[in-house]
Amino acid sequence: MTRALEGVKVLDLSRVFSGPWAAQMLADFGADVIKVERPGRGDDVRHQGYPMPGRNGEPSPQTSSFVAMNRGKKSLTIDISRPEGQALVRRLAQTADIVIENFKAGDLRRYGLDYASLSALNPRLVYCSITGFGQTGPYSHLPGYDPIFQSMSGLMSVTGVPDGEPGAGPVKAGYSVSDLTAGFYAVAAILAALHHRNQISGVGQHIDLALLDAQIAAISHIGMNYLASGKLPARMGSASQITAPFRAFACSDGHLMVAVGNDSQFRSFCKVIGLPELAEDARFLTNPLRAAAQAELSRLIEPAMRLRTAQAWNEALAAANVPCGPIYTMDQVFEDPQVQHRKVLGSVDHPELGAMPVINNPIHFSNTPITPGLPPPLLGEHTAAVLRAELGLSDDEIARLHAEGIV
Repeated sequence: MTRALEGVKVLDLSRVFSGPWAAQMLADFGADVIKVERPGRGDDVRHQGYPMPGRNGEPSPQTSSFVAMNRGKKSLTIDISRPEGQALVRRLAQTADIVIENFKAGDLRRYGLDYASLSALNPRLVYCSITGFGQTGPYSHLPGYDPIFQSMSGLMSVTGVPDGEPGAGPVKAGYSVSDLTAGFYAVAAILAALHHRNQISGVGQHIDLALLDAQIAAISHIGMNYLASGKLPARMGSASQITAPFRAFACSDGHLMVAVGNDSQFRSFCKVIGLPELAEDARFLTNPLRAAAQAELSRLIEPAMRLRTAQAWNEALAAANVPCGPIYTMDQVFEDPQVQHRKVLGSVDHPELGAMPVINNPIHFSNTPITPGLPPPLLGEHTAAVLRAELGLSDDEIARLHAEGIV
């Protein structure tokens, strides 16, 4: 069955999270993705995360972080610091549709692998550069990792326990949110540029994407709250800046997240928890009023919520169409019947690990379904096959490149 990006070739020169995440998404959609890695070591993320269990449960060299970002790809090892390695990448780029890289700004120029160099060979190339701060500006030369962009984007200023409460202070999100946010923006930009090339211009273009820019854009509703009001948003813990009750409440055995988004939901919520009078209280009649008075509102709600278990409240509130949900640990996530019904957890056959669990792409196409592709590759697993099929090299030529450490 044809997949959405069947016939599209991607050269993935990226490492760690943001670029590999974008390339994996394109692979899920059916693109042919060749991942270029350093001989001997590979992508840094091959050495991060937890070891995946082997066929007999023993730790393997494959890591959880790598397999999360690299399914569906072929691994080709090339030393791009050497002229002959650079020449191989340039030849691959001549037939590619897309290049993704996340080196520091300007790094690939010294190897002749920057956009100007490769687009001169292949004007149809869509070339996406993902960096911490972008290709221009006073910080463009600086390196950076996810927590830096969580902090500088303002995200950490609104994430964490409110001032005056135990444990108050800024907290980063529990995953690499700015890396993955940039990866999603990269996919959108690449597909837009590909459409423009195919339908309008006939030529590719350069995409300059910065993690800092992307993370600021991703919290634009918080930024616009500030720009509209002039008020700095505060840390709210699990609560909302603009509506209430919209937070985690302690129950008799744990916590439940409640997300009341409008006045009718608030009336239903109050009825279910046995406090219908709160829905008629002049202090709490509208979202803005409830947001302004949420400390007092929470004080009135909390004793009622402590009377029943989280599951009991979840069932009662859901039956009344009040948005709510349990706060799962990861083991509970994969046991949930809705998650199981949607087949979020899948598996692929890995050459070292056997049947290996993967978290499936969440998109369900009606006509071009996402089907299991290649498992996350072993380092250099496809080097000979790619050089043979894409560049027409002979076995003797490939053997020489191996012997000289170029691949």
